This record gives sequence, C-alpha cells and structure tokens, in this order.
Amino acid sequence: MDVGGSAAEGEPDAPQATGRQFFGRQRELKELCEDVERAGLDTLSGRKSPRARVLLIAGRPGSGRTSLAEELARRLADDYPDGVLRARLREPGGTPVPAERVARDLLDALEVPVPPGGGEDELAQLVRGALAQRRAMLLLDDAVDAEQVDPLLPQNAGCLVVATARGPLTGIPDVRPCTLGGLDSKAAVAFLESFTGAVRITVDPRTAENLVQECAGSPAAVALVGGWLAVRPQAAVSDAAKRLHALPEGGGSAFGGQLPVAERPLVRAFRLVYESLPQPNTRLLRLLSLAPAGIADAQTASALAGCSVSAAQETLEDFVAYGLLSVVGDPEARPAQYAVPGWLAPLLHRLAEAADRPGELQLARARMLERTVRLLQSCRAVTEPDGSPARKKLAGLPRALRFPNERLAAEWLRTRRPALLASARLAVEDGELDTLARRLVAALVRALAAHLGTEAAAPDLYGLHQLVLDVAERRGLHREKAAALLNLGDLDAEAGRTGEALVRYRAALDAGREANDPYATGRAMESVGGAHQELGDWTRAADWYGRALAQRLARGEREDEARLYGRIGAVLTYAGRYGEALRSWRAAVAGYRRLGDLPGQARALSEAARVQEYAGRPEESLRTCREAVEWARQAGDLRLQAALQLRLADTLDRLGDPAGARQHRGAAERLLEPDGGTGGEDAAPAYEIRSASAKD
Repeated sequence: MDVGGSAAEGEPDAPQATGRQFFGRQRELKELCEDVERAGLDTLSGRKSPRARVLLIAGRPGSGRTSLAEELARRLADDYPDGVLRARLREPGGTPVPAERVARDLLDALEVPVPPGGGEDELAQLVRGALAQRRAMLLLDDAVDAEQVDPLLPQNAGCLVVATARGPLTGIPDVRPCTLGGLDSKAAVAFLESFTGAVRITVDPRTAENLVQECAGSPAAVALVGGWLAVRPQAAVSDAAKRLHALPEGGGSAFGGQLPVAERPLVRAFRLVYESLPQPNTRLLRLLSLAPAGIADAQTASALAGCSVSAAQETLEDFVAYGLLSVVGDPEARPAQYAVPGWLAPLLHRLAEAADRPGELQLARARMLERTVRLLQSCRAVTEPDGSPARKKLAGLPRALRFPNERLAAEWLRTRRPALLASARLAVEDGELDTLARRLVAALVRALAAHLGTEAAAPDLYGLHQLVLDVAERRGLHREKAAALLNLGDLDAEAGRTGEALVRYRAALDAGREANDPYATGRAMESVGGAHQELGDWTRAADWYGRALAQRLARGEREDEARLYGRIGAVLTYAGRYGEALRSWRAAVAGYRRLGDLPGQARALSEAARVQEYAGRPEESLRTCREAVEWARQAGDLRLQAALQLRLADTLDRLGDPAGARQHRGAAERLLEPDGGTGGEDAAPAYEIRSASAKD
C-alpha cells in the first residue's frame, strides 16, 4: 500500500527513487531494529503499552531520513503482512498537510469507505479502527509535530509506526529519536562511486574522501555531486572538488542569503549543478516550484516552461540524472511522474522569486492550470459515446492532449489524482486566478464523476465543492455559492449528517434569492423539505415542499409539479393526514397523465391505493390498485406491472380473498419469467412501489 504516490520526501539517496543500493547507516539500522523489539511501556501504568511502537528518525532535509525509513521498512516487511502504509505530512513548501487529508488518503489505501466531508476526529478514528485488527507498518514522513502524528497512532501493539521529522516529537511517550548526521566517509565514498564508477574513485581516493567531506557526508549533496560527475564521464573527481571548493560558502542572496552552517554543503552542491545547466533548463527547474504537491510530469513541465512535451520530458530525465528529481512510483510507468525533493522545494521557490518577474510566474501558473483543464476535459470526453459533441470536440484537440481510450484516461486520472486535487487547491489559493480556478474545479468534478461515479468520488467532490464555495464567497458570486451549498448539502445528507445538510440548504436558499435564480431557490426549498422529512418533521416538510410546488406552478414546470405533489403526499401520509395525502396523490396522478408518463401515473395510483388502505377504505384501495395495474400494462413496463400485481395480492389477502391473491401472485411470477421479457434469472428485482422518499 502506498499513500501519496511518492515515497515521500523524494531524497536522491532513496533506493526506491534511484534504484541504487542502500549505503551506510548500519549502526542506525541496528539500533532501530533493536528498538522495535524493546518493550514499550505505558508511562502512567508502567505496563506494556497497548499502542503501536513508534520509531522516530530525525534529521535535516536531505539527510537521508526517508531512505533510512524505507530501508527499515524493506527489512521488516515480512513481519507486517498487512503491508506498509505511507503518508507525507508536510507540503513541499513546508506547511503541514491537514490531518483529515492524511487520514482520508490512508483510508483509501486501506480500502475503507471515506465519509464525504468527514472531520479530522471522525476520519482519524476510522484509521485507528481499520488498523486495530491488522499487522501493518505506518510510515509517516516529514512530521511537523506530535499533534499531527498522535491521532493516527493505532491502538494495536501489532502495528509499527515509523516517523521522520526534523526534530523530536515531544508529546509522544516512549519515543527515542534516531538522529542522523552525515554519512561516514567510507559509506559516502561508496555512494559517490555508485554514480561515477569505480575507476575515477580508485585513481584518486584521497580527493574522493575530501570531496565527500566537503559535502559534510550529506546524502543529498553527495548525490548531486555524483550526478554532476555521472553526466560528465570525462571529468575527474578533482574537477568536481575544485569547482565545489570555489563556490562561496554563504550561498549568495539568490540561494537564500547567509545560510546556517548545516545547510551550506547541500546548497553548494546544488549550486554546482544549477550553474552548469543551460539557461532554459534552470528556468524550468525554478518553475517546478509551482508544481502542485511538488509532483510534475512532462505535460506540467511543458505548460510551465512553454516548450514542447518531448523537450520537457527530456529535461526532466536530465534532472533525475543529476539527482534533482526522483521518479514517483513505477519507473517504467508512462507517462512518468517526478517529485521535487523536500529539501529542494524552498530553494527553488527562493530562486524563482529572485530570478523571475511575478508576472512571468503568474503566467506560467496559468498556463499549467489551463493545460490541466484541457486534459481533464479530454479525460471526461473519452467516456462519451462516439459521435457525441464531446467526442467531436476531443477529435479537434492536439494529439498530446488526447487520450486514445477510456482505460488510459482512467489510469491517468488515478495516478495524477493527488496532483490534480492539489492543482485545484493551488488555483483557489491564488485569488487572481478565480475564473480559471472555477473552470478547473468544474472539469475535475466532471472527470471524477465520469470515471469513478459520484458515490466513489464523493469524498473528493466534497472538497472540490468547498473550493468553489470559497471562490464564490470571495467574489460575491451568489449563483455559484448557491450551487456549491446545494452540492455540499446533498453530500452531507447522503453521509447521514442531516442537520448540517439543512444548514447548507437554508444558506443556498438565501444565496439563490440574492442571485434571483429560480432554479436554485426551488431546488433549495425542496431540499429543505427533504431534510425535514428525514428528521421526521412531517409538517415542516410538507410546508417546504408546498413552497417549492408554488414556485413550480408559477413557472409551469409540469414534471416537477407532479413529483412535488407526490412528495407532499408521502409526508402527509406519514403524518396520518390521509385525506390531504390522497388529494396530493390524485394531483400527482393528474400531473403524470398530462405529461403522458404512464409509469409515473401507475406508481402514483399505487401510492393513492396505499393511502386509501391506511384510511380504512379497502374496497376503494382495491379499485385504485387495479387501475394502477392497467396503466402499468399499457405502459409495457412488466416489472412495474408485476410489482403492482403483488401489491394487489396483498390487498386481497387482507380482504379475505386468498384465491384472488393467489391468482395475482401467479400473474406476477409469470411476468417475471424469462419469456415474460424481464431477462430471466439475472433480471433486476421488481420495482418497490413507494414514493422515492418513503421510509419503512
């Protein structure tokens, strides 16, 4: 299992990122393995802790802490048969990842349904519950503080948590940090040799030792210098040493000004590589600081730099060779995705601010988001039937923006999902791109719904509708605000949060009135009625349905009129107001008759028959039910007719006519036989004849 796509920080010495063997850290690995076996004690009771063991690997970005955590996970994998869950807890820019997003991603990896709009506490509890009966390892990368880690800790001693952080996680009991410094000289030289080959190290071993000391044993710095040498097979180790030694220690203003001593070796190694790159490549590298979630592919890089996709792909592969990027996931997957290392992201951001004008950065961001919109539109269009307007529009797009089939489009959406969701957040955070942000969110919503279905995509859709609401409130867009509130209310209602849904619907009604939008106000009034119905407040439900009906009547919207008469009839039935309920169902029947909707007419008559039976008028109920059966027969809807025959049989049983009941049940069974046109044993079950909103 893998959450977040990358092994996390993407440090260049990570075996999973580079395919190289793991170097050094044997003492640290031994201590960590021993710490796994050490019995953790509950600090209050003095007994063995019921919680998962927590190991902490602390160190500066670029110190190889993620690589060490991954190597530890590899060595201990057999002890945790339920797999390794990975989550990154800090954004590339340094801000903490919200706890609910981390928990949601973990639940996705565990294949546990995620309630749309669930809060931090609810989702964290679901994570702990899902891990309670598993023996799994949880790798939490780049934790900000103990408060971020503690809610995710499984209450299960059979699990293991490995966290990486920049310092101690004060507040989590019984955790001894394994603090990383630089690699020892022997391991650092061996790591350098994996880039340069043995010959260049063998001919000048002393210089190689001096070079890794110049890098302070930092795995990331050694990887950068090794990458510089790897792309220059004719260069000697001494060439790299001389160039590195000539660079200023402080970093320079563009590289962060006067740097702390601990950061200087890594920044100098980066500067060695950066200043050797062609100007177009340095520009693209800086622009990668804009990549959502620090993840980019050739399309993203192409849009940022304004170059061809093939040129962007080639440059990204060059960056991997230099140790500037790591490959996300399967290195053989295409299109490949690349992660900006956690240590590099803030440095690229500073360089971009120093070297590029704000307008250029804004334009690059807009190009990237516009490209994302077009790819999402293409991703959705490929699901449409041949000959549809969307398919025709798709055929007119450049080849680089088209998906050849639905399977590849779905795979692209799946692998790019974290970056796409981050793109939407990025667009909304940039208040100057609100129009583009709305288009991006709309395209992403449609693509997710088309490929996943609204139910499976609901957790993501909830966050996206919240983003639309943020933009609408910021810009005073009342129509968009009403739509977002209605969508959020529907998702709250589906998740069982009826009270929250009611608040959303009322706010949507106010926004719809502000926008003078009759559709939004009518939809909101009906939804308020539905929420009251779900809460069992039949009187208020009938009142709000009535308000929505009055609006529909004024606008001559006949289909909605018939449906709303039915909803009013249903809640009045629950309230025991049978006379009023029967009048509403008869009005619904008349509405469906005017529309020529025979199945709708039959269903409404069936509900009227139910009300008559409740009201103690069985003979009238029987006549009405027979009329409903006849309309279903005329409609040619065999399943509906069979369901009504069964309803009729139940009524006859209650009237003391078992022979008539058997006759109608037999007729229903014949209708559902294969030669009755229903598809045989695999046919869908007969309709349940009740109003759409009825409850047992």
